[in-house]
Amino acid sequence: MYFGFTDEQEEFRSVLRRFLTEKSSPAQVRQQMETAEGYDQSVWQQLSTELGLTALAVPSEFGGAGFGVTELAIATEEMGRALLCAPFFSSAVLATTAVIRAATVEQKHRFLPDLANGARIATLAFAEKRGIWSADDVKTVAEPAGDGHKLYGTKYFVTDGAIADQYVVVARRAGTVGREGLLLLTVEADAEYVACSEMAPMDPTRKLSKIDFAGARAELLGADQAAEAALEATLDVAAMCLAHEMVGGAERLLESAVDYAKLRYQFGRPIGSFQSLKHKAADMLMEVELAKSGAYYAAAAIDAGDPEATAVASLAKAFASDAYMQTALHTVQIHGGIGFTWENDTHLWFKRAKSSEVFLGTASFHRERMMRAMQV
Repeated sequence: MYFGFTDEQEEFRSVLRRFLTEKSSPAQVRQQMETAEGYDQSVWQQLSTELGLTALAVPSEFGGAGFGVTELAIATEEMGRALLCAPFFSSAVLATTAVIRAATVEQKHRFLPDLANGARIATLAFAEKRGIWSADDVKTVAEPAGDGHKLYGTKYFVTDGAIADQYVVVARRAGTVGREGLLLLTVEADAEYVACSEMAPMDPTRKLSKIDFAGARAELLGADQAAEAALEATLDVAAMCLAHEMVGGAERLLESAVDYAKLRYQFGRPIGSFQSLKHKAADMLMEVELAKSGAYYAAAAIDAGDPEATAVASLAKAFASDAYMQTALHTVQIHGGIGFTWENDTHLWFKRAKSSEVFLGTASFHRERMMRAMQV
């Protein structure tokens, strides 16, 4: 399958990069990650309404722009490069995709317009205490109650849970195990019997929460038997977008390392002229470019409805995880002693690399998922 960006997509990337350069400098990232909300509401308003980023992959009949996931991937790549602090991934990627894939037409008309214009923020509550992004690990139970359900259980590592207006929750019918009885439900964040508490993240640019459900009222998304397929499709898009976010960050680190190697002198010559650093920079470039190719191919595969989309999305996530972490380690080493200091910005991307390594599942988890998909 041939893949290449159109002139319009390249222009979109250029406009977005200029916007993020102005709105998400390292100084602004440091400022926002120290706040309780974790983002600048005025910037969120701009990227939602003026740039229309939250509406990118939402069908036009539901108030969106009607683009494919490739445009969504370009946005996440540029946000990863700039380390944007905003609930874009949780709301526009995770929750919105889950609603698109799982909800009925009537539910889409109710939920998607507000998600598309950024008026409401939603997130996906999936992982539980062990932090495993697998339906087999879901213990949260949904019990029928009138025309809805009641939720019992606890979700951990919920991205932007403290600022979300709505949760899309992965649960199961009472009395079922494994993937049997899997359900996707939506819960209002301010509903009765919902308790949200912040978790202490290693990466302060990505806020995490624990959500307790003690009989909270929930609405089933879509049909009873369709949740597993919808969830797998959501994870395909999420893994692909996270791969793009990671390659954007890795490319930024690579550029930072090369720039510093040209600037720093030792023994009367720039350290970038030393053979060992040339080899390290070449290795970084190769890993980043290969990870970019995998991420771009995954986006094209999902947009094309390729039957191997699940396999290539997980492969892209696994490869990007390794490439981002390795690039972050090399960048710290090339910066020498200053690379370990708080004042140097490298640690911001290093922490994002480490948190992204396990977000949505580790590289090993996604390689196993890829193998299972290829055996079907």
